[in-house]
Amino acid sequence: MFISPFNVVLFDLDGTLVDTAPDLGFALNTLLEQEGNKPLDHALIRPVASHGSAGLLKLGFGIEKEDPIYPALQQRFLSVYAENIARESTLFIGMQQVLDGLTANNIRWGVVTNKPSFLTIPLMEALQLTEAAACIVSADTTPHSKPHPAPMLHACELVDAKPIDCIYIGDAERDIQAAHNAHMRSVVALYGYIADSDKPETWQADCMINHPHEILQWI
Repeated sequence: MFISPFNVVLFDLDGTLVDTAPDLGFALNTLLEQEGNKPLDHALIRPVASHGSAGLLKLGFGIEKEDPIYPALQQRFLSVYAENIARESTLFIGMQQVLDGLTANNIRWGVVTNKPSFLTIPLMEALQLTEAAACIVSADTTPHSKPHPAPMLHACELVDAKPIDCIYIGDAERDIQAAHNAHMRSVVALYGYIADSDKPETWQADCMINHPHEILQWI
């Protein structure tokens, strides 16, 4: 057992705790093929996976939220994805050992994600993570989503911890911003969905890691 200054480790979901890109890509490519378009290579989809349906539909169809066809396409995308929520999604390699290590050292862990609850909960249940998580905060749990501090602070309330006692791990700039806004320490998961255009070294995180096993080393 080791002594850590943190009582709670909070994870972003997509691209940090769970590798969901294969199933998000499946949903996008299914939609593309239904519309008579060629599927995209997984390497193109993966860096965009953290940006949800908006980012993926922009990648696949070149449309923004304001486009008249966006709502219908998004609904179809979400429907396909919900039906295949854990088709290939898995914990990142080494993450189960991290979760086991946290539990063994009496450090609680939870999830704060911008994924809506109707997708978050089924995914967590499918991967048998729900009971082990000390809290699960989705995009619609609070009136605001990341980078607003509201979901982060709500997670603190759920686990009865102060922000200073928590650390947040994510793979997007908004994750680090959310941690800063909530006065939590932050870690960038470089193994996640980092695009070539991203510059995580400028996000002012407390640490950057290349593999989940570094989480236990850092805390």
